Formats: sequence, structure tokens, C-alpha cells
Amino acid sequence: MIVVDGVRGYSPGAATPRVRVVDAVPRRWGEGAEVPDDVVLHVVLSGVRDPEHLVGALPGCARLSHGRLEVVATRSALLAAAAAVAGPPADAVAGRADNDRGGVGGCHDGLTGALDAAVAAWYGAPDDVHTPAGVLRTSRAPVVMGVLNVTPDSFSDGGRAYTGPDHPERAIRAGEALIAAGAEVVDVGGESTRPGSRPVDVDHELARVVPVVSALARQVVVSVDTTKAAVARAAVDAGAGIVNDVSAGRFDAQMWPTVAELGVPYVLMHMQGEPRTMQRAPRYDDVVAEVFDTLAEGLAGLRAAGVPEHRVLVDPGIGFGKTVAHNLALLDGVRELTSLGRPVVIGASRKSFIGAVTEVDDVDDRLAGSLAVAAASAAAGASVIRAHDVADTVAAVRTAAAIATARRGDRGRR
Repeated sequence: MIVVDGVRGYSPGAATPRVRVVDAVPRRWGEGAEVPDDVVLHVVLSGVRDPEHLVGALPGCARLSHGRLEVVATRSALLAAAAAVAGPPADAVAGRADNDRGGVGGCHDGLTGALDAAVAAWYGAPDDVHTPAGVLRTSRAPVVMGVLNVTPDSFSDGGRAYTGPDHPERAIRAGEALIAAGAEVVDVGGESTRPGSRPVDVDHELARVVPVVSALARQVVVSVDTTKAAVARAAVDAGAGIVNDVSAGRFDAQMWPTVAELGVPYVLMHMQGEPRTMQRAPRYDDVVAEVFDTLAEGLAGLRAAGVPEHRVLVDPGIGFGKTVAHNLALLDGVRELTSLGRPVVIGASRKSFIGAVTEVDDVDDRLAGSLAVAAASAAAGASVIRAHDVADTVAAVRTAAAIATARRGDRGRR
């Protein structure tokens, strides 16, 4: 299944389509980068002018649903139908030769390119993540990001690595324990983003984060979990190699320009609302489609701000403005998110939806459910698993990834 969102009609200068791959069924395996025409795709198009015309052009293979056009067809059939609906390309009308390599008109280069790129990403391995502190080989296997909350009020471990008077010694020891357990990244956060939490002023956050980053960055790749540009800059100056922003730049207008200037990888996360209010009856018509759309729009916004896509990771924001059902649907859709072409980060460790599913109230007793989510996400193609219980998560992720690789043979992790 492929979901193509954001198409504004098939004409020169139209917006580049966004493509979400849910499944693609080959009748036989081909070689090379091109998408074989005999691969059956399920495609959903949104923003198409006169979508009912495409339904007519693909009888029995297309329908309108929730404002999106769903199509089940081969690549060649889809592109041919789109060409028929659009009419002749501008070059053909002007008497010039058709310049589309697929033979359906130059005006379809955007759709063809987006479609092929998404399918290639869906089938292939993710990019490695290049940081100033080292390379995360996510093309080979998922990596585990250890959670280090230097806060008194985080939902799971607030106060365990931070009490104030002994800072930063306790936090540094906790970070070193995560490294010893197998974390390839340590994510240092100085402000709780649990449901109902309130912001921390920048000076307090800097005092919590910077000394810990400075100590740990000599030993491992460190990411800084912050929504503030000033904290991101100070942490990177102290050695952090990744900026992890749960707000996707919405809380600080200087965040994206700062990340562009710093030249470090950036985790783009989806959140509906803000931490203080995000769990007050969150609603979606189609949570996977809407989260995908928002992340795709974020990638475009980051490009415009000077942050190239190769420096961006995407995170669907498990638990951030989502119900239990929303979280489960997003986890079921991890593979679809890989068609954005960027490494996918999943942070579900110990969260309340796991407690709801497993009927476990105590946060510390949610290990089994957390490991199940980590393994399933790794098998589905997630590149980074954010976790509190690092050693157990590393074992679960490595096993799940090995099984997935064995099942798919030389097709790679996905």
C-alpha cells in the first residue's frame, strides 16, 4: 500500500507529492533502483483536483475515503491514469516532445519521482546518521538511545538522576551506566515533557543539561532533548551531536535556524498540542495519515530553513497527544513511516499506553510491554529505539532485527 498525500493536481509547478508506503506486492523480484511495473501498489492521494475523475480512470481500483483517493494498481497503471486525467503535458501542447521517462508526460515527473523514492525507501535500509561525535550505523541495525532525564518530575525516572545538590555527579554516573549497558546514544533532557508538565526556564534547563552533556560527550554520541534554541546551542557547544525536539520547532521560532547553523542531526517529532494539554481528548480522523503528513510538512519546512533532509530523523511522538488506540495504530504503521526516507525514532518505553494494554500501573513494571514494542518497532524498520532499560532493549532489538533480516534475505532490513 502506498499513500500519496499533498498532490495539488498534475501540472508543471505543482507541489511535490508526498508518498507513504504501507505495502507493495511484487509478482517477482527485479533488480536495480527502478520500481518494477508489476509491483501492485495501494495508493492514497490527497489534494488532487477532481479526484472523482481518477476514480473513473481506474474502474474497480480506486475509491474516495476520508477525503483521500485510494487506489490499488501497478505503478504504470497509476501513472497512466494520472496522465489521462491531467490531459497532455505542457510540452506536448506546445508541440514539443514528451519529456517524462515514464512516457506519461513531463508534468508527472514529480509524482513519478516521489513514488519511486518512497518505494525505494520502504524496501531499503535507512541512512546512517552522521554526527560530529561519530556515525550511527542505522543502515546496518537499529540503535538504542538511552534516556537520561536530569529532572525532578519526569514521568518514569524524575529525580533518579537529578536532585539538585549533587548535580551533575549522579546524572553523569547514570549516563555512564547507560553507555555500559549498550546505549549508542544518550538522550539528555532537562525539562519534563510528561502529560501536564509545565515549561522550565532556560537558565534552569541549561544548568541541568550542559555539565552532563560535557562529561558524557567524551564517551558516546549525546543528543539533547530540548525545545529551546538556546539550550540546543549550548549543548552542541558542549559536545552534543544531535538535537531532539519534541515540539518540531513550534515552541521556539529560532530552533530551526539554529539547527541549520549548528549543522547537527535533528529529530523531528509529532505532537498534538503541548505537554500541559496534549492528553485532553486528542482526536484524529486517521492518525497514521495525519502524523505522516505533519512529518512530511516538517521535512519541507526544515529544508526551507536550511536543514537538509539527510540530517533529519523522524519520530511519530508516541504518547504525545495520542490515545491508547492512536499509539497502537502508529506502532502498527512504523513501516509506513519509513517511506519518508528518513530514519524513524520510536520512544515508547514505560509509557502509559503500555500500562493500559498490560494492566500494569507501576511504571517500573512495564519492562515486558516496553520490550515487546521495541522488538516490533525494530522488526518493522525503526532505526532508533529510545529506552530506559537499555541492556534488555538492546538484546530485544538485536534479536528482532536479526529475525527480520533473515526473513527478508538480501532485501535488507525491510
